[in-house]
This record gives sequence, C-alpha cells and structure tokens, in this order.
Amino acid sequence: MAIRGPFLAAFIVVGMLPTWAMGRTQSVSGSSSDETPQQALNRYCGGCHNPRTKAGGLVLESLGERPVAGHAATWEQVVRKLRARAMPPAGAPRPDDAIYTRLITYLEGELDRAALAAPNPGRTDALRRLNRTEYRHAIRDLLDLDVDVTELLPADESSFGFDNVSVASLSPTLMERYLAAAQKVSRLAVGSAFRAPASRVVLVPPDLTQEDHLEGLPLGTRGGTVFSHVFPRDGEYAVQVRLARNRNENVEGLNEPHDMEILLDGTSVKRFTVTPSRNRLGQYYADEAVDRDLQIRLPVRAGPRDVAVTFLRKNAALMETERQPYQAHFNADRHPRTQPGIHSVSIVGPYADTAAGETPSRRRVFVCHPDVRASADACATRILTSLARRAYRRSVTPADVKVPFDLYKRAAADAGFEAGIELALRALLASPEFLFRVERDPDGVAAGSAYRVNPVELASRLSFFLWSSIPDEELLNAAASGALDQRGGLDAQVRRMLADPRAATLVSNFAAQWLRLGNLASVSPDPRQFPDFDHNLRQALRQETELFVASVFREDRSVLDLLRANYTFLNERLARHYGIPHIYGDRYRRVELPPDSPRVGLLGHGSILTLTSYATRTSPVSRGKWILESIVGMPPPPPPPNVPALPEDRSNSKPATMRDRMAQHRANAACASCHQLMDPLGLSMEHFDAIGRWRDRGEEGIAIDASGRLFGEAPFEGAPGLRKALLARPEVFATTLTEKLLTFALGRGLEASDAPAVRAIVREAARQDYRLSALIQGVVHSVPFQMRRDGSSEPAPLSTSAAR
Repeated sequence: MAIRGPFLAAFIVVGMLPTWAMGRTQSVSGSSSDETPQQALNRYCGGCHNPRTKAGGLVLESLGERPVAGHAATWEQVVRKLRARAMPPAGAPRPDDAIYTRLITYLEGELDRAALAAPNPGRTDALRRLNRTEYRHAIRDLLDLDVDVTELLPADESSFGFDNVSVASLSPTLMERYLAAAQKVSRLAVGSAFRAPASRVVLVPPDLTQEDHLEGLPLGTRGGTVFSHVFPRDGEYAVQVRLARNRNENVEGLNEPHDMEILLDGTSVKRFTVTPSRNRLGQYYADEAVDRDLQIRLPVRAGPRDVAVTFLRKNAALMETERQPYQAHFNADRHPRTQPGIHSVSIVGPYADTAAGETPSRRRVFVCHPDVRASADACATRILTSLARRAYRRSVTPADVKVPFDLYKRAAADAGFEAGIELALRALLASPEFLFRVERDPDGVAAGSAYRVNPVELASRLSFFLWSSIPDEELLNAAASGALDQRGGLDAQVRRMLADPRAATLVSNFAAQWLRLGNLASVSPDPRQFPDFDHNLRQALRQETELFVASVFREDRSVLDLLRANYTFLNERLARHYGIPHIYGDRYRRVELPPDSPRVGLLGHGSILTLTSYATRTSPVSRGKWILESIVGMPPPPPPPNVPALPEDRSNSKPATMRDRMAQHRANAACASCHQLMDPLGLSMEHFDAIGRWRDRGEEGIAIDASGRLFGEAPFEGAPGLRKALLARPEVFATTLTEKLLTFALGRGLEASDAPAVRAIVREAARQDYRLSALIQGVVHSVPFQMRRDGSSEPAPLSTSAAR
C-alpha cells in the first residue's frame, strides 16, 4: 500500500541522511541502548522503503549517500515536520526527544552552514505596485489627506496570505482606475473648483442594531452612524438622511415621535422630530414620505470633518414577550426594530462654493505661494521637487520633475497657478515611480549572485513593512546620510518607527490578514439558529482581537502571549455573548481572565471561532486547518477533487455526533492523511459553537467530547489542552509568526533558501522570550530583507504543506 502524509517525510529522512553523520545517542522508545539513530530510523521506516517494496516510489539505499546541502528544499520540509513532531504519525512507533533533537540539530546545522557559505536572499519583483492599502497610506502621508480608496480602487487578491504579494501587474483597466484616483485625489488635495456638486452616500450596515448607544457617538443617543468626510471647498452642502425600511419598504419601529440629530465635528447643526402619521383611530403608522424632509443645507469649511447622525435616546423600549428579548433588532420577521434606525446619509456639494479654504492637504502641498508672477515658476519647482522626493521615495533630479513642470506650465497659462499645480500633482500620482516600488539590479553584478540593496531601497522596504506606507523625511535622510548602513542607525530607526502611531498598521494590516479578520465582514450565521448575531457583534468580535493583538505588539510582549495571555478586551455586548458578568457600556476595556478561562489567548476569541465555522454549525476541519496554517505553519494540501460534503443527518434515529461524522472523512483513504491531522485539533474546540459561545452539548444535544491530539503527541482535552500542547514547543509558533512577518515584509512567498534566516531570527528572539521587537529586528537584519539576488534562476519554493 502506498504510504502518504507524514510517513513519506519520515522515509525521506532515512534515505537522504548520510550514514557518516549518525553516531550513538540515547535509546529510542523500545530500542536497545546501543542502537544508533541510523539503525533506529531504518527500523521505523526501512520496512516500507526498500528495493523490494519501493513504497511511494522511494528506495532508501539509493539516497543514503547524498549530502544534505544538495537537497535543501526537501530537507527543509523534513526539518519542519521533525520540529513539530509531525512524523512519524500517530499510531506508528516514534523516536524519543533525544533522537528528534539530534536529527534536528544535525540537519539545521548542515543547512545553515551551506546558507552561510553561499547566501541566497531570494529575489523580490523589480516592480511592485502599491496595493490599495499602501496607496491610501501613501496619499495620507504624502498629502495629509485620508481618502477612502475602496470607492476608487478594486480590492487586491491575496497570495501566500497577504495582499501585498504578487502585485506586479497593472492591467489597462486597473491603470484607468489609478488615473481616476489620481484625478480625484489631486483635486481634493489642492481644493480645485467643481463643475457640478459631487455626491457621496454612506450606507449603514443593514444588520446593525440601533437600539442602544454606539461607540463614537455622543452620550444620551442611540443608533445612527458617524464617519469622516473630506469637504473639498468652503461652501454649502446638503445632508439628507433616509430611515431603515423592511422588505415591504415600511419604516420599522416608528410607533411614536423620535428626535434625530445631525452633528458636524461633534456639534449639533440640526434636530428633527420624526413623527409618524395617524390613522382614523389615532394609531401611528409610518408612511413612505416620513423621512422626505430629513435634510439640511448648511455652510461648511473645507477639510476633513466628522459627520454624525443619531437619535436621542428614549427610555428603554422592550417588546412584550415571555422570553428574554434578543439583543439583535434589525429583522422584521425574527427580531424587528423596536425603534427606527438610519439607513443612509448622503452629502451633496458644494453649492455656491466660495474658496478653496485652508485644509491640511493644502498646507502640505503649498510650501510656498508666488508673490508676483515672476516667482511662480520657482515656487512651482519647489513644490514639485518636495512632492516628488516623497512620492518617488528617493532624491530627485530636474529630469524627474520636467514632465510635471511642463504640465504645470500648460495648465497655469490657462487657469492659474493652483490649476497648474493640481495637474502636475495628478501626473506625479499617476507616475510609475509612485505607483510602483522599483528595485533595480546594480551594474556589474553577475547573474544569480547576491547583492545588498542600496540604502534608499532599504528605507522603502522598512517603511512599507512597518507602516505600509512611504518613508518619511527622517527615514529618507537617514538613508541619504548612510545611517541605515550601520546596525545602530538602523536599529534606531526601527525603534522610532515602531513607536510611531503609523505602526498600528502592523495590527490593522499585517495581523488582520494573518488572522483573516477581514473575512468577518462576509460572515452571516443562520438567523434561525443564531438570532442574536448582528453587525454590532461582528464589530465587537473583530475589535476584541485587534485590541488584544495591539496590546501585545504595543507593550512589546512575548508573541507567545498571543496564545497564553489571560486577559482580553470586552464591551457589554461581547461580555454577554461570552457569559462574562459585570461589564457594562459600549466602551471596550481590558478584562483579566481566570487562568482556566476558555477565553485565554487567540484560541478563545469569538472572531477566530466564527471565521472557522459554517453558517449553521461548527467546522472542526476549518478550525484544524486554521491552526495548522496560522499557528503551526504546516498547512495541509488542497483536498482531492470531487470530495462530497458531509451529509446532513435528516433521519429520526439517534443523531451522530460531530466526532462520528468527522470519522467519515478519515475512512476515505484519499482524505485520511490530512484529516487525521486536522480533525483532532478542530474537535478539541467543539465546546465553542459556530459564533464562539461556550456550550456543553453539541448541535445534536449530546455531551461534547473535546479530546484531541497534536500530531502523534499525547492526547489532551479541550482548548486549554490544545493551548498547552502548542506552547510545549514555543519555537514552532515563533517560527510560523516569523515566516508570516518575513513574507509580509518582502512581499513575496518564502523559498527554501529563506529558512536558515528564519531559524536565525527565532534563535535570537528566543534569548529575549520571543518579544515582538526581537522578531522585527531579526527580520530587518536578515539576509532576505537586506539583500537581493540578481538573475532569473528560480529556486525551489519553501513548501509548508503536509506531503500527501
């Protein structure tokens, strides 16, 4: 029978390990004390992989004399499995820790020595387009203008888990979107006059419960929305509000008059009383035109402003029911609104604009103003040179600003100085030097050889890694002065950048993608089974995880605290969801947890548990797969084609448990090799339902068996046992997180040649209890981050998948 999965990697170890490297060591389980590792491995694996059986097409004797360094890609996969104790699999005889340690030490030593002798930093793309997030941050830092680019640019596809990988292409359609974005951004930044009023409609999520106070809105209010809007010029703007309706276009919850306010930068500018009509019997009803007059036209100064619409809070309004009322109120059929809610807010303008006004972006752009016509060109040159230096992320020459300056001259001759600057700025934002991160091979470097990236390129790598944005002036100056060439100067910049508020992108961008928090927006649990799930809970789940990860990052804690920290961040809604008492209000606060709490660390976060579930039930496969990918760093391969889903149990017989149903996967030989790894991990988290609530019984009403096993190790019980098993070998999780950080920092998938650098980072970080700063400093000083390979030869990729 063909051997699959972890067995195969175990056999590769025996077949490729040089016999001269194997000496005596401690005994393995069940073997004599004088048995060598070579003999022990032959005893465990040689029975299948010999010239007679040739299981899996692998013959050990034919590989026995080949050096480790000559097969680095294969050996890196073997080392990964040995480190995690993923082979041999459960049920097979396994070496003891002494044999494991000896093999790992030897193999890593051989691989690291070969890498040190011939560094291979890999090759990033010569041209890498700014993705949507990087574009937004670059505009913010270049022009002091925060624009919601989701309306301007399409979402980027992810590769290797991140959307900043494989973004070298630029189709004609996408180029048109970037050109349109450059036009809008340049007009907003300069404050150009509009030919006609512009409009924006902000939609409130339809499943947002608006019965209580929402974060960001004034106390004493309930429901509504708050958002930032850039008013392009001084002038009059119309703001109109539309109320939420049900599928029959009837306004829900309007059974009495309600007061509603529109606020600008926290100040009330208009209060409305929304009054339903009365029928002949004096009963209230909401006609279609009830929100027709919820609009105001008001003068607004140019610049970014916070716009809010909310209702004044009334006394508690509860539906009459014999049961405890739901916390969610947005669905007329199952949990209707008891009070009206906001559907959308539209802003149109400016009408009769007066002037461009003084905005942060204009102050950033116009570093000078021409006093007389003769000085206009000199001022324009100064403006464009300053902008080009930041936009192109390097020193600029007169040739770099020639095209923008020519456009300035043409437009200024027709429409004036500011119109010329606006057109020149548009050209800068559409330039490949801005839209792409360019890394050029230096002259005289042999094809395939490694070279150190220049300080300017290193500055860009650093800023896009830590800020997802362009370098600031201090970082560019450090690159120009040679400070980044010195370890002390580079470390100082890293510390400064991590202390900067822009480093929050490590949570909102890196961690959110690593943990897939963005997918929460598309999660919609079945409303029949989970009637209390709404957008408020969806937001709370994500906010908890982001605040938790941010605390670990900001306080420079050990990254192991992501799995073991006994605190979290809750507001009243999420605390009720978790069954944690005495938490009130919508404000998130740090809450200490008992050591035995199931909510300790990321494994207890409802965001992760909801993301790894189906709409109607939990998914042990998805949860196990997430642990292998995101925590252990050994994602399973894609499933074979045409594998049917688990059948739903529609019989009247005694229902099968989830554990029994998962056994159906493992009964299929094509599925067993992966499911025997994933299923025990996911089943250990069965005490959490599909939206992360604790339970003692499963969907079938049967007591839950939450026992599990991590590869071939000893069995454990529940999420606490899984956490303990993962922390038993902290270097495994630290390696996974380091690989994620390095992938994000480089903007490419890792290769086998990157593994020695990852090990060096993890070893150094272990001396500092795996603090985040140690991992980040290690990434920044690593060979792949500071160097680049010339030439077109393609090395073997670093596969982290379990062999099938």
